[in-house]
Amino acid sequence: MERLTTPLELAQAAVETIMRKYDAADLPPKGHFHYHQGVFLSGVYKNYLLNGEESWYQYIKSWVDAMLDEEGNILNYGGLHLDDIMPGNLLFPIYERTKNAKYKKALDELMQNMLIYPKNKEGGFWHMKQFANQMWLDGIYMGGPFVVKYASMFHCPEYYDISVTQALLMQEKTRDEKTGLWYHAYDCERKAEWADPVTGCAPEFWGRSIGWVPVAILEELDYIPESHARYKDLCKLVKDLLCALCNYQSEDGRWYQVVNKCDQPGNWLENSCSCLYTAALCKAVRKGILEEAFLKNAEMGYKGVVNSLTWEGQDIQIGNVCIGTGVGDYAFYCARPTSTNDLHGVGAFLLMCAEMQKVMVSDRSIQESNRC
Repeated sequence: MERLTTPLELAQAAVETIMRKYDAADLPPKGHFHYHQGVFLSGVYKNYLLNGEESWYQYIKSWVDAMLDEEGNILNYGGLHLDDIMPGNLLFPIYERTKNAKYKKALDELMQNMLIYPKNKEGGFWHMKQFANQMWLDGIYMGGPFVVKYASMFHCPEYYDISVTQALLMQEKTRDEKTGLWYHAYDCERKAEWADPVTGCAPEFWGRSIGWVPVAILEELDYIPESHARYKDLCKLVKDLLCALCNYQSEDGRWYQVVNKCDQPGNWLENSCSCLYTAALCKAVRKGILEEAFLKNAEMGYKGVVNSLTWEGQDIQIGNVCIGTGVGDYAFYCARPTSTNDLHGVGAFLLMCAEMQKVMVSDRSIQESNRC
């Protein structure tokens, strides 16, 4: 296999590996409007913006079209599940390009569901209906950027506050003052078996759940006007969280499944969270939220992930990715199985590649040092 030298080349290998394996409509879970496909295809789209590969846009559109009927009704969609809001982000560029009313109808349906989405007594979105009153970090990514993009595209500035409020409330409820890290979930009723009876928080800092937070907020900051009353609060949220995460980066460059327990027995280096943190570090530097010195941490994260990759012929293998998981204790997270080329793992990898490519294009010295 010829050695690939840029993040965009690695992204191309990852996209084409998945495209060879699945027709767009067959992406798993097949027939379900779900964040697994949404995260992967969002990563495809961000790299499409860099290379203009039209077949990638058509692949995204083919999946979206397989999920809608001719009127724009979303098929096999769970309305009380934040994970099933996230793929709606793919509709914005397709509607903007085609102006086809069916995509607007689907966007409107998703936005209406967000307006009536159930909240706990403190105002936080339930993660899903079977986990009533529970707020999970994942939900910041699954619902927040969609609402902000809708607010921007359709001139509904009052909707910005929906996502801003959820992010700042999650910070208030899950952030640990000692480490600066955020616990995986929070139950305001303290009824979940994992909930601390005093704080309501989950017992651990799970890697990927934290990763969704800065990635989501940075996406939102692309659309929320700087004049918004809480814009600077969101910037500080991102800076504080990323600075805290850098305290737990391993010598390998990656981060652990349970972030703060590093090399304790059973813990292991996890690629999807490492990709998300690296993507967020790059973007936070580009947006002026972090100092350029943090690009060293991003470089280390990128190299750590890339050095862990393997190949089967021309197919890239992105392993060491935790499968989807609920909330639990240390032993629970450490025992979670890993997968290779899982869509949300590949999606996180693509987000990292896109952000690292942007950094490398603007700083050739970093590009030379990252040749792999």
